[in-house]
Amino acid sequence: MSLSKAQIGRCGELLVQFMLLKHGIDSSPLTTDVGVDLVAYSPRQPRAVTVQVKTNLTPKPGGGKGKPALDWWVKDELKADIFAFVDLKSPRVWLVKSSELESLSQQHPAGRFHLYMAVDRTQTPRKDRKKKCADDFHEYLFKNRVAEIFG
Repeated sequence: MSLSKAQIGRCGELLVQFMLLKHGIDSSPLTTDVGVDLVAYSPRQPRAVTVQVKTNLTPKPGGGKGKPALDWWVKDELKADIFAFVDLKSPRVWLVKSSELESLSQQHPAGRFHLYMAVDRTQTPRKDRKKKCADDFHEYLFKNRVAEIFG
């Protein structure tokens, strides 16, 4: 059975909502796509936090022929406070603040940020030394960021 892009995206949103709710954080999806997928409210924060969710169903060959990798594209018109990058296969979620996205992205062509994570630790680092392997993003995993972001 194959899933449509909309179904994959919705699965990611639901996973993020589930994980937030397990930490006592309420969230609601928006009905239209305006660059924000969820509005999350924590009683420990003075205001709601907006979240855009980007989802991969499974890693795919890097560059079309390389080792398995996760990647997400984000328009640089950042409207959300937080980006939740989801790998449904593992399942893992990384939380990245909008202010961090540019420095973490490996590319920024034509008004879009490209965040890339190899799933194979043996891949050699890029010349620019930016994080490349999913393990390098450990500090951004949901469990390591939820308290910092949502109180």
